[in-house]
Amino acid sequence: MAKTPKEIAEKILDHNMVGTMATIEGDKPHSRYMTFFNDNFTLYTVTSDHTHKVEELSKNPYTHILIGYDGKGFGDEFLEIEGKVEISSDDTMREKVWNKLLKPWFSGPDDPKMVILKVTPSQIKLMNTKGDDPKFVEF
Repeated sequence: MAKTPKEIAEKILDHNMVGTMATIEGDKPHSRYMTFFNDNFTLYTVTSDHTHKVEELSKNPYTHILIGYDGKGFGDEFLEIEGKVEISSDDTMREKVWNKLLKPWFSGPDDPKMVILKVTPSQIKLMNTKGDDPKFVEF
């Protein structure tokens, strides 16, 4: 049985942590690779409170994320995610996303420099499914 766009999107998010995140710097887009944690289509990523992306998101909280493309060629499914970002230093969120991979950048989940970027999607599109048109994911 064919999988639904939502099921495919869930699999992509469960198996891919690294994607690009775009913000606006002045009037131009600025993209960077980020590591994302997925919780039922809400994405979380960790950064320092003194980064350009935090400054940019403070002025314009909207983002565009690409995640899932593995570079094998035509037909590689990936997601385009549009969303709004909330910048948080909430202790519960810090504990939720903390893992040992963050140790090179932060002393622990209580590091005062560490902030969480919570991305609430407004739209998710499943792209590049064997030449089919993009499919909107209902979540």
